[in-house]
Parts: sequence; structure tokens; C-alpha cells
Amino acid sequence: MSVRRTWRRLALPFACVAALAATSLSAQASGQLTLYTTREPGLVQPLLAAFTAQTNIQVQTVFVKDGLLERVKAEGERSPADLLMTVDVGNLLDLVEGGVTQPVRSAALESAVPAQLRGAGGEWFALSMRARVLYADKSLPLTGFRYAQLADPRYKGKVCIRSGQHPYNTALVAAMIAHEGEAKTEAWLRGVKANLARKAAGGDRDVARDILGGICDVGLANSYYVGQMKTAKPGSDARKWGDAIQVIRPTFANGGTHVNISGAALARHAPNRDNAVRLMEFLVSEPAQAMYAQANFEYPVRKGVPIDPDTAAAIGSITPDTLPLAQVALHRKQASALIDKVRFDQ
Repeated sequence: MSVRRTWRRLALPFACVAALAATSLSAQASGQLTLYTTREPGLVQPLLAAFTAQTNIQVQTVFVKDGLLERVKAEGERSPADLLMTVDVGNLLDLVEGGVTQPVRSAALESAVPAQLRGAGGEWFALSMRARVLYADKSLPLTGFRYAQLADPRYKGKVCIRSGQHPYNTALVAAMIAHEGEAKTEAWLRGVKANLARKAAGGDRDVARDILGGICDVGLANSYYVGQMKTAKPGSDARKWGDAIQVIRPTFANGGTHVNISGAALARHAPNRDNAVRLMEFLVSEPAQAMYAQANFEYPVRKGVPIDPDTAAAIGSITPDTLPLAQVALHRKQASALIDKVRFDQ
């Protein structure tokens, strides 16, 4: 999504936050902080501008496309990083396990972020969610779906998916292991591989493209891509792909829909610790969560915050799996090894 489109979608929520700031001058702070983020600057800048308008704290943003952990490690105690923001719970846990974070105790964060979406000791906190959903041909009579059904022989030659080793899919396989155990997950992976219409490759939007092209009937992809495609310029390829699919919210047999997150952790040597914690608390506040929901068609982590209207129309609300993401992430390496074992991407 372009920066211009992001700003246009966030104009109303930003105005609300700005109005709140105008009536809260006595509560204003001052100073600065440095944010290291792997998220595209255009997606987070409106939120940071609103934070500065409310607190007078200036945020210097450093976009780190790759190697966030390695960079912070190399900088050591001299690192200017105060807050580390990334996507995928695995990446957050890598930062924690890499020793470049510190825990946060905050009533505001703990009350806003459900327990399964944060570290047990306050090492990291989710800021938004994205669901792993089913894209399906609009002609299929589907009203419900379980992830296990992708291995059903009725879908032989009808499934499209990106690489099994992509973090989006590795996280799902890790969740399957946490729910069903390794043996059942291996059997499921072999069944899905047997049902592939093409090699597991490409991106999530390619699943919708290939459904439109008649290559496959169903596939797994992230929820926010649906909003991007269905609100793309009329007549564009992306709009055609989005219009060709229906979206089903799959579930585990004994759980809800698998979600992954964007999130943040406080840097171990944060020079501006208090300001960084204040930014984290702002990002889970109701106004900021509403902005997050509209920035990239993501789901708020805070209960009671409405989802974006375009997301509601395209996908609807979700019931996230209640299994703690930290518990799911413990199976990441096991999931990756299993994907290689069944030669999923070959």
C-alpha cells in the first residue's frame, strides 16, 4: 500500500488523536527516542506523528529491512535503539533470545494486550494481528473450513500456497504441531503437498491470481492482502484477483484461527527507556489501535476496537487461536525441519 493511500485512510483517526492532544497539553512530555523497525516506514509514520502530536516526543525512525538482530548486537551498549519493531512472533523471540531486549512492566500494556499475544515476562508485546485465512474460488459452496481439510484428497491438484519455509507458513505448521503433535502434522503436510496444483512458491497474492487463472481452487494466505486487493484501483490486476475470491476463516480442530503479529520489544540498552515505553503504551491505546486497523487491514489486539470497514466487508471478524504465540514459536525449528523432511517446496 502506498504512503499516500495510508495517510488518506488514517486521516480521520489521526485528526481524533490530534484533537485529543490539543486538550491534553498538561500531560505532554518532551524528548526523543529512536525506533528500529522492519515495517515499511509509510505504515508506521502516521502513528508516530500522532504520538508526537500528543506527547511532544520526537521519534527518529531507522528502517532496517534485514539483519535487525545482527545490527543491534553489533552496536552493543552504544546502540541508539530504544524500541525494536518487527513482524512475526518468531522474529520477536529471536530478539529476546539474542539478548538485545529488556522486559517491561506496564499496567497499560498488560491490560490492552491479551496474555497469549505477549511475552509472559513482558519481553515483547503484539501491536496488531493478521490471520492465516483460506482464499477460495467464489463458486465453491464453503461456509466453514478447518486447516486439516487442506490435506483432504478431494482437493488433489487444487491447492496453491507459497513456500512452506516462508515464516508465514512455518508459523502455521508450528501451531499445527502445538495442537496436534509432530506425527499428525507430518501426515497433514504430506497430504497438502499431494494436493498442490503447482510448486509451493510465489507470494500470498499469487494464490488469488492463480485461483482467477483456474490453476487452483483454494489456498492459504494472509488476511490483510485481501483488503489490499479488494480496494485496489478498479480494473487493475490486483483488483481482479481480489474480486475472484471468497475468504474463509479456517480454524484448528480444537481452537480458533491462526494469527501472527506485528509487535515491539524494548531495546536492552535503550537510552530513552521511559519514552520508548510511553510509545508502546500509546500504540495499544484505543485511538492508535483504530489507526493500526486501518493502516494495513490488520486486526487490533485491543478488545473493543472496531476493525476496518473494508476488512469487515472482505473477511469479517476473527476468533484468534487462544494458544499462546510463545508456545507456538517453540516449535519453529521443528516445523522447518518437518517441511524439509516431506520435501514440501520441491
